[in-house]
Amino acid sequence: MAEPHDLTTPSRPAGRLSVRLARDAADLANVQRLRWQVFFTEMGAHAAHDAPTPGLDSDAYDALCDHLLVIDEDAAEETRVVGTYRLLRESVARQAGGFYSAGEFDLSPLIATADPTRELLELGRSCVLPTYRTSATIQLLWRGIADYIGQHRIGAMFGCASFPGTNPDDHAEALSFLAHNHLAPADRRPVVRDGVALERLPRGSYEDRRALFQLPPLVKGYLRVGAKFGDGAYIDHAFNTVDVCVLMPVEMIAGRYAARFSVAA
Repeated sequence: MAEPHDLTTPSRPAGRLSVRLARDAADLANVQRLRWQVFFTEMGAHAAHDAPTPGLDSDAYDALCDHLLVIDEDAAEETRVVGTYRLLRESVARQAGGFYSAGEFDLSPLIATADPTRELLELGRSCVLPTYRTSATIQLLWRGIADYIGQHRIGAMFGCASFPGTNPDDHAEALSFLAHNHLAPADRRPVVRDGVALERLPRGSYEDRRALFQLPPLVKGYLRVGAKFGDGAYIDHAFNTVDVCVLMPVEMIAGRYAARFSVAA
């Protein structure tokens, strides 16, 4: 759902920024190039043996999803996409065999309790170039998501958020804080398929304030708009991350809440 890097990097992009969905193969290639730069070059992800094109992060879901882009209008064509989210609607996922994050978490409780008159939306493959990790970029991404929610009658959003590295005990306080304070209701809570416990430390053995500080910035932003979390954490060795499942209420991601999120992040 979200990459784990600090989006408060003290830098200011020089170009004019805009937000829209990908329109063609060239847009998608630029998205995949951006994702490779962030996930593989910066974060240390490992390419699968069958990776179609080195230098482009791609998989079978790319052709099914919509891709939200933040664009630097003043940059060269191949570097103008500076931020992205991948959006997968429930109706599309059902035709394609399921959601991407179902490989990490059992989503059946969430799907079973969803509003049948509205769609679930999976957010994934989020990343932003380091130079553009500012509140302005995040605000544009969330403005685009808010528009998308309205256009497609989205009832709830979810996805995976990442902590850097593959040792969950490096994030013991932060993960335990989520387990003790922000689990989704049991009847709709996704459960990790083959992972580790979210609770790494007993309640009361750490300071909540320090644990909150140790959360990735985007996870803190999600909490500020009412996010809840699934049970357990998935160790994603390919992407060099510890993943948690995030559920977000749509009613909080619109208008002034999108602006609030950008400030929080």
